Amino acid sequence: MKFYIATDHAGFALKPFVIDYLTQKGHEIIDLGPDSDARVDYPDLAKKCADAVIADSGSFGILICGTGIGISIAANKIKGIRAALCHDAYTASMSRAHNDANILCFGERVVGKGVVESILDAFCNTSFEGGRHAARVNKIEDCCSFGRVE
Repeated sequence: MKFYIATDHAGFALKPFVIDYLTQKGHEIIDLGPDSDARVDYPDLAKKCADAVIADSGSFGILICGTGIGISIAANKIKGIRAALCHDAYTASMSRAHNDANILCFGERVVGKGVVESILDAFCNTSFEGGRHAARVNKIEDCCSFGRVE
């Protein structure tokens, strides 16, 4: 699998672990930044990753911030993105099987490295089931407005 990965400053320390783990499993990883733990705004990195996933059909994204919440909300504002905030292997597996998630999100302050390994394995080893789930995913794509919240 090909992954684009980005973090904010609160997810930066976990990024090398994730890159190393997935590379050892034979996956291709493209690091979109940042290059240090200096403060950055997670919406900027979420958009960068989401845009890369949309432009590269069949690729996936990984986004990490402190909790995973803000960065997943930001990514889901991009049409065509289904960013799933996962805290364990079960939610990661279901995000792929039922929601055809194309970006995996988690929080460095929420999950440890052992849990991250199980999340990554579940995400990578689960395929979209389609069927009744495809109709629901299509409804998300067709009916959801991704405009600015005022």
